[in-house]
Formats: sequence, structure tokens, C-alpha cells
Amino acid sequence: MRVSDFDFDLPPERIALRPASPRDSSKLLVVRQDALEDRIFRELPDLLCAGDVLVFNNTRVIPAALSGHRIDRLGTTPKIEALLHLRLDGHRWKAFVKPAKKLERGDRVRFEAGRKVFFSSSLYATVEEKGEGGELTLAFDLQGPALDEAIAMVGEIPLPPYIAGKRGTDEQDRADYQTVFAVKEGAVAAPTAGLHFTPQLMKRIQDVGIKQEFVTLHVGAGTFLPVKAEDTKDHRMHVEWGEVTAATCQRLKTARAGGGRIVAVGTTSLRLLESSGLEPFSGTTEIFITPGYRFRAVDMLVTNFHLPKSTLFMLVSAFAGLERMRSAYAHAISNDYRFYSYGDSSLLFPAP
Repeated sequence: MRVSDFDFDLPPERIALRPASPRDSSKLLVVRQDALEDRIFRELPDLLCAGDVLVFNNTRVIPAALSGHRIDRLGTTPKIEALLHLRLDGHRWKAFVKPAKKLERGDRVRFEAGRKVFFSSSLYATVEEKGEGGELTLAFDLQGPALDEAIAMVGEIPLPPYIAGKRGTDEQDRADYQTVFAVKEGAVAAPTAGLHFTPQLMKRIQDVGIKQEFVTLHVGAGTFLPVKAEDTKDHRMHVEWGEVTAATCQRLKTARAGGGRIVAVGTTSLRLLESSGLEPFSGTTEIFITPGYRFRAVDMLVTNFHLPKSTLFMLVSAFAGLERMRSAYAHAISNDYRFYSYGDSSLLFPAP
């Protein structure tokens, strides 16, 4: 399909720069086959049934935005910005780097905390490989838990560019940009549909008989990348690592056999469940879902509002129907819904 088929006019003021407070006071647009309904997110349990299963992504965002300088090799020390997006092993990460043209294979980079350089708060890496589109492989001097601690010391929470371009990251983002169930570190972007849940809402969901399951997909920075191709078949997704345990798969199958619906909380949970096919899964996925895809594992979807021509708007259009999503987004824009990571949410029923 043409990427332009997924374009729409989004006023810049509709992009949320801060989340709703409290989290579950955000708006919720219910998108059924024949109707749209405006609700509040904390009313989600009223829209589901006992026996349904909400599937959450329990990944935790790490401070993966690093800033530093190339160590002098030509009489200059250009500033380097790196966004880690895929852990390869105990000491190597793939990263998007700016300006990538300032780095060559074998170059050394020193990442620092803040504007000042302190030897005790610096992190060193070597450029191991240089790929396309500013993507590099960085081999760090540290590894394992020591590397994780150093990244936490020098890194910043990587807010999406459409937020970071309008304001700086602050300490509040370290709390706001994590779900209340985030436990497994490794993501560089939050599973934002999960940001609306509070401990009180999680308890109410459980009390009314709606089940909860957890999977892990370490969301990569590729989710921020624009689609530059003119046709969807020419777009390449970046890989992300995920895991669905055998026990989780069995419980999901049992719930479905008993009439329960599998409700993915976020496109990250959906992509992982569809990659697994409800079978045990541990590894990388680069699944790219566009209209025409036949869903195997997910019956409903909770998701935020996505940007024009993004892979995520393509995904929700595949799930609920392109024309229906166009109508839903037009309704959301005209009714002051807030878009993307810190924005409002929707509950999607599948297209026929």
C-alpha cells in the first residue's frame, strides 16, 4: 500500500507534552464496528468481561540517550549523541548516532554525565561497525551489570523527538515515562498504552475477574523512525527482542478456550503476541503489520493515538480498518484528544 494512504492532518497542539494526572483520568475512545464512544480510561473494566485477559508489556525504559565526544584523532573532539536501541550481548549495543559521519570504525567515544566531564562518571566505547542510516555498533569497555550501572549514571530518558524537540527531559519524566508494572530493563521507549494504568485500576481489574498476563518486548528506537519509503512493502522494521513464556501461552490459550478475549495493552504487546502465535517465544522480531494481515493471537487492542504515516497507525488500521480509524482519528482531533506517548488512549474492536 502507499504510505500516503495513512496520512492525515494532525495539529501540533494535539501532541501531549505531559501525561494526564492521575494517569487513569485520560480520555478513552471506544472504537466499535458501528460506533464511537467517549469514555474515561478508568472505565476500561466496564468495557470488558470477566474471563477476558489484559496482556501487558512489563519492559522497563533505560536511560539510553547518551551524550559525549569522540576522543581526539584529528585535532578535534566533535560532540556525539547516541541512542541505544538493541542490546547485542553483555557489552555491545546497536545505536543511532548523530552525527554518524564524524565516526569511523575503530574510533573511541567518551560519554559523559551532564555538561562537565568527570572521570568517575564517564563511559567509553569503540565503534565496532558502521551501518546505514546513522546506525552503529558500539562496544563498551564495561560489560554486564557494571555497564548497566554506568549507562544509568550518564544516560538520559530518551523522550520521543516530537516531545524532546519542544522541551527538555527532566526528573519527572523518569517516573512519568515508566509503567507501574515495569520490571525488566531494556527498552528505550515506553510501551505507552500501559502508562494509563494505576495500582488502583490494576486492582479493580483483578477484582472484577479480568485476568492479567505479562510479556516482555524491549521497545527499540526504531519505533520513532519515520517511514521514508513510498510503498509499505519497501519499509524495513528494526528488530526488537521479546519473550513470551510457555506458562503465559498456556494460560492465554485456556482463557480463550473458555470464551475469554485476549486484549493486548499496546502495539508492543500485540506485535509480540502475533510474532509468537501464542507459542513460547524468546528472540527478536521485526514484524510489520499493515492492512491485509490476518491476526492470530489478539482479539482487542488498547492503544494510544499515533502519528500520521507511522508504522503504528498502519498497525491499528490493519486491526480495526483504515476507514474506521480515519473516522476515529478525525473524531479524536475534533474532540481535543491528546496524541502519542503522553496522550489519551483508545479501545479498538477488530474489523470484521
